[in-house]
Amino acid sequence: MSTRRLTRRSLLAASAGAMAGGLLRPRGALAVLAGAPAPTLSERRLGQVGPAGATVELTRPADLVGVEWQGAARAALWLRFRGRGARWSEWVSAGNSGHGPEGLPPAGRQVGEPVWAGGTTAVQLRSARTLGGVRLHLIDVSAGIGAGTLARIASPLTGAVLPLATPVLAAGPGQPPIIARRAWAEGSSPPRVAPEYGAVKLAFVHHTENPNGYAVGEVPAMLRAIYAFHRYVNGWNDIGYNFVIDLYGRIFEARAGGVDEPVVGAHAGGYNVVSSGIAVLGSFMSVAISTSARSALEALLAWKLSLHGAPSAGEVPVRVNPAGAAYSRYPANARVPLPRIAGHRDGDSTDCPGSVLYGELPAIRTGVRRLAPNPATATLALAAPPGAPPGQATPAAADGGEAPAPSAAGEGPTLAGHLGFLDGSPISGAPILLQARTVSRKGEVVNERTVAEASTNAEGEWSLAAGALADAHAPTWLRALCPGGAGYGACVSAPLHVAAAGAQ
Repeated sequence: MSTRRLTRRSLLAASAGAMAGGLLRPRGALAVLAGAPAPTLSERRLGQVGPAGATVELTRPADLVGVEWQGAARAALWLRFRGRGARWSEWVSAGNSGHGPEGLPPAGRQVGEPVWAGGTTAVQLRSARTLGGVRLHLIDVSAGIGAGTLARIASPLTGAVLPLATPVLAAGPGQPPIIARRAWAEGSSPPRVAPEYGAVKLAFVHHTENPNGYAVGEVPAMLRAIYAFHRYVNGWNDIGYNFVIDLYGRIFEARAGGVDEPVVGAHAGGYNVVSSGIAVLGSFMSVAISTSARSALEALLAWKLSLHGAPSAGEVPVRVNPAGAAYSRYPANARVPLPRIAGHRDGDSTDCPGSVLYGELPAIRTGVRRLAPNPATATLALAAPPGAPPGQATPAAADGGEAPAPSAAGEGPTLAGHLGFLDGSPISGAPILLQARTVSRKGEVVNERTVAEASTNAEGEWSLAAGALADAHAPTWLRALCPGGAGYGACVSAPLHVAAAGAQ
């Protein structure tokens, strides 16, 4: 077994002490809980695996397991687990996930969906047909103790109040509580690079293929383990999903970059730049999500789509991004009509979000429309100065436009936009905040600084002189934010990229 350690030696020593003599010492485990251990990755190469399957005994507990193989992009294969002295779990599908496209794998290398084990000491794998080049990727996020065991020890602490993400913008029915990324990442799960920003034209609903019987205290460790698999096995920049919902109805900020921003994820190959990805933690091929999870999903969808001026009903045509077309059901650059609230399988070659959850989506869409029947929508563009020749204005593109640096002269261009409902009716007398985005710690800290304010006229239009931005020494991302008012909720425009002053 080869091991790639990402932890500090002190954490490995602590885990060895906690497991000394085969007995778990609660005091040692609580010492680990005081600071989340960084993940440890290891692998077991199995070669060929077929219908007869294979059993792998582990030298240390694994909290999450994924399968890699060579050959066909999709494979019918399953995993199950056994803890210390426990019976085998139910079989869980571990086939290809249809995610991406960050870090596209080398030709022929296939990586399936990671499956939560919570500290298993043995793994069984079987496949419908013989696969070659099979290896298990094993993730430990509990310093060798087992995340399930740690969760049981920490059960008195699970009532602690977790920090919430900011800002709070009352779009649609209002922003539901979203637990901040730092509550699960705890400084041990940084993004590889700063996030990219696109647009939110639709939302994809996913499941994570984890067994459903997890404890409330396991969830932060589950997210750290999924992050580690996405980051180090798949080679992505961060955890793939924008948000994750657990069976207790808690919403977690997943990928860094801002809950109110159009952060590009790695959850739906071919469509990431125009969508937001929400995963429900669990496997829903044959069971429904919990009532709490469904309520949270509807609330989050209503808020997120409304915030970006997208309706929850109907379909939207999107282009299949060639970078992720390998995962898509459709060819590169095809114009595909997808539901505004889509199941992952609507766009990609996957069974996600599970047959039962997929069957619930029509009713979920109805619930979202009930919560947010008529969102407001905002635009932002750099308009040409008076008397300028046609074509000088540079509007914001749907996935973020780029405009030249504004001139400091009084005759320079203006920033302008419109606020209205989806039926075209304008919203007058509404406040508009022009905000500049700053990103630090690779997206773990995002701030929107208000640089100017305006108000819409009777036609829902507004404008501001752009000269105030001429002193910018670096490219700036701008957005127009309406914080909401009587009869309408908050909404933001698509981001507009303004080049640095003097840039060519």
